[in-house]
Amino acid sequence: MIRRHALLTLALLLFITAAARDAFDDWIDATVLPSLTAETSAEVMDRNGTLLRAYTVADGRWRLRTTMDGVDATYIKMLIAYEDKRFYRHTGVDPVAMLRAAYQALTQGKIVSGGSTLTMQTARLLEDGTTGKWAGKLRQIRVALALERRLSKDEILTLYLNRAPFGGNLEGVRAATRAYFGKEPRRLTPAQAALLVALPQAPETRRPDRHRDAARAARARVVDRMLSAGVLDEDMAQTAQSEPIPAQKHPFPALAPHMADRAVAENVHQLTLDATLQRQLETLAAVALQGKGDDLSIAILVADHTTGEILASVGSAAYRADNRLGFVDMTRALRSPGSTLKPLVYGMAFDQGLAHPETLIDDVPTAFGAYVPQNFDGKFRGTLRIRRALQMSLNIPAIKLTEAIGPANLMSALRRAGMDPVVPGGKPGLAIALGGLGVTLTDMVQLYAGLANSGKPRPLVWKSGSNAGQTGRDLMSPVAAWYVADILSGLAPPPNAPRNRLAYKTGTSYGHRDAWALGFDGQHVVGVWMGRADGTPVPGAFGGDLAAPVLFEVFSRIKPALTPLALPPPAALTVSNAELPQPLQRFRGRNALFEKPKDAPTVAFPPDGSEVEADGGFLVVKVRDGVAPFTWLANGKPFAVATYERQSVLETDGAGFITLSVIDVKGRSARAEIRLD
Repeated sequence: MIRRHALLTLALLLFITAAARDAFDDWIDATVLPSLTAETSAEVMDRNGTLLRAYTVADGRWRLRTTMDGVDATYIKMLIAYEDKRFYRHTGVDPVAMLRAAYQALTQGKIVSGGSTLTMQTARLLEDGTTGKWAGKLRQIRVALALERRLSKDEILTLYLNRAPFGGNLEGVRAATRAYFGKEPRRLTPAQAALLVALPQAPETRRPDRHRDAARAARARVVDRMLSAGVLDEDMAQTAQSEPIPAQKHPFPALAPHMADRAVAENVHQLTLDATLQRQLETLAAVALQGKGDDLSIAILVADHTTGEILASVGSAAYRADNRLGFVDMTRALRSPGSTLKPLVYGMAFDQGLAHPETLIDDVPTAFGAYVPQNFDGKFRGTLRIRRALQMSLNIPAIKLTEAIGPANLMSALRRAGMDPVVPGGKPGLAIALGGLGVTLTDMVQLYAGLANSGKPRPLVWKSGSNAGQTGRDLMSPVAAWYVADILSGLAPPPNAPRNRLAYKTGTSYGHRDAWALGFDGQHVVGVWMGRADGTPVPGAFGGDLAAPVLFEVFSRIKPALTPLALPPPAALTVSNAELPQPLQRFRGRNALFEKPKDAPTVAFPPDGSEVEADGGFLVVKVRDGVAPFTWLANGKPFAVATYERQSVLETDGAGFITLSVIDVKGRSARAEIRLD
């Protein structure tokens, strides 16, 4: 009877135990977990995965996304050995640790060690809860048990690595290593790992940048425990104890801020930039402006013209609201390109058979209708080779070539290069060849990338993994592109710059508002712009003086020596002027057959379209050039025949319109329409 009663009691106990277990399981399974995802800092990486720039989350905290494989293995071992040595064996709560903590608290009258597991600590971090109240502790236990049922151990540990506090606005081990050690957590010294283990227990009172002694003492306790646990040996522990505590925080990377902002806005996280080169050029940009006033700005763009990838982009010397308007990205601002479009003009002329580098062209005062351009220095060089005209950046020859090519065709070529030029008034004229339009530094680097790429358009890309490709018609033939590169590589470098045959061109916009230098070798293309971001003039600023030296400095930072330019294509004609075909020996333009000869007669006075007063019924007329004797006509009637004088007198009948004509002995004529008052 007693045995039967015992069996019934045992059965009842088993039933109650099973029911309690099921109820407990149901209670755990019914746990509503806090969100397991949290906003992490937006990060922009370079082509190699190096952090260019990170942004704080909405509440101003640094919380960089962390993965297990991105954290030093020794740190993980130390964390588990110090905080929860049975982490991989318990189910979220460690009864042994809790009993030990309770016993120590009872026997010593104070809390000696905590009984929370890493899972419980993670639960507290997820809910931003407290540990001191029983309700809070019970909630942590429930969430910890639920986490263990729904996540793997590594997933729980990853949550801890992303949420643990490290002082101030630092959350997660990556933010901590960036701030305190200036590096990623992938490789840590034992001393660094020990400090990171100690900080989350009292993140504010152990901050090494504010409480160095407390941080050192906490680290020492961790190192001693790791020595006892066998995680560190004697030598490692001794070295760790002697390693200095970081005295101040390292700033988070803020490279390529303009492009990083653009990337975040477009949800792009990896760029084609090279962090090392970007850092060097941002430093160079700041140095280049020293002693040049506090309102001058600078922009630098570097690309690989064999791939189209942008390797560095400096939008200003400093990303701040200052007199330089540093927040403005000057790689994307519309500016006048000055003379930097001339290589395209000459290349198109070569491509269309209008000229050759050795072709002779006249640099003399020339009127193109109402447009009368001047050279930058107001001087004229007479007859010279096309090669020299481009190297000297003369305006008259460039306008002559543009007139022969056609401004509309020049604009079409700019668009084929991937540019988006803006022309005042919308209709292009001859002045676009001298910079009479708006373009960006990115546009110009893209154009020169096409010149360097044998005349094939080379769109630039900045998003990693993008394929630039080659679109549309060629800008010019490989032969014409090689002629341009050969001419530009013969340009003398700035003072103290290496004579390395860099193909480059400078430019200065009207009013000294923009100073440019663009250049390329066999692989890279670089553009430098300097000026004021608000577009006001910079008196005395020239591209050759301001921007060109920076261009050569940029190339010296890209690599120790230039990549050679391409060899001449088989069809390239490398001969002297005398050996050129007759039509190419001197530039005459498309309408040369219809142009009057240089020495043809011209009505010198009165000029065409003028209004003059007759002096007592007589008008003096004059002829320039031509070969005497001359015949003069007024409204088709001769009034002076076979005169050798270059001045004659017309007897007038009063006010009215008169058509004057003069004919020389060779039958060449000129005319002028005048109004007589």
